[in-house]
Amino acid sequence: MSFHIVEQCTARLNRTEFAVPGSNPKFLEKAAASNADVVFLDLEDAVAPDDKVQARKNVVEALNDLDWSGKAISVRINGLDTHFMYQDVIDIIEKAPGKLDLIMIPKVGTVSDVYALDMLVSQVEMACGVEKKIGFELIIETALGMANVNEIAAASPRNESLHFGVADYAASTKARTTVIGGPNPMYHVLTDADDAGNRDVHWGDMWHYAVARMVVAARANGLRPIDGPFGDFSDPDGYMAQANRSSVLGCEGKWAIHPSQIDLANGLFTPSEKEVTQAKRILEAMEQAAKDGLGAVSLDGRLIDIASIKQAENLVGKAEQIASRA
Repeated sequence: MSFHIVEQCTARLNRTEFAVPGSNPKFLEKAAASNADVVFLDLEDAVAPDDKVQARKNVVEALNDLDWSGKAISVRINGLDTHFMYQDVIDIIEKAPGKLDLIMIPKVGTVSDVYALDMLVSQVEMACGVEKKIGFELIIETALGMANVNEIAAASPRNESLHFGVADYAASTKARTTVIGGPNPMYHVLTDADDAGNRDVHWGDMWHYAVARMVVAARANGLRPIDGPFGDFSDPDGYMAQANRSSVLGCEGKWAIHPSQIDLANGLFTPSEKEVTQAKRILEAMEQAAKDGLGAVSLDGRLIDIASIKQAENLVGKAEQIASRA
């Protein structure tokens, strides 16, 4: 273990991050009754410019009037390059003091972006006497943001999670795609021809590097890495495939842009009973190994050692967190 200890952010369930447009009060009501772990009320991309002011009012009313118990509430503010952003922050904190858990910052490009929001939020909190400190969710969705992802992840003690914004990232990098997430048939390799001249096509994951890099930056700074949207909400199998690969890479959850995706993400990012049972067996075996003065033992024909303890503790801890919410 390094002498540098990584401090972990505020512990929250974040299997699902449900996106809801602030311009639609009916959707806000449904989101409050949903089974999502985190709901973000959107003032940015999902809201047309002419609807921004009314959407902000809708979000303030929703924060004050709806029952959000059992879930964390975030608001995605408008970008720092717009004239809407400062009023988003001021109105939401001043008019719904203490009601917000998180602020989602879109298109974070540099450390200065996080610093600017930290300063503004701190000033408004102090002015309003708000004791509940608001955390930050940071969307990495530009080439600039990905280039600076390590510094961004460490930019503020308010930081809680990094999110991969696949659509804007594709636009920023000028990737050859027009879909939101998922595979691309042109991102493939061909095997060498066999004796009959046949060649197999193997598709790859064009987002692997970006997600893996974001995960490392997040975990190195004690943050939660969260995979972003999957645009085709009529394709549950495609959603699950993308969520599975992000989970394997270390992501803690995924966005849901449609109610049908909430249960998919909740189920996928919940450890199975079999996994939890096995994790508990590993902890028991390692506890006995420590009593016997051993650093490693065999369990079910496989080597387990000190590193196995942390892996098992992560699974058991997540299961307990989910059980406590239920």
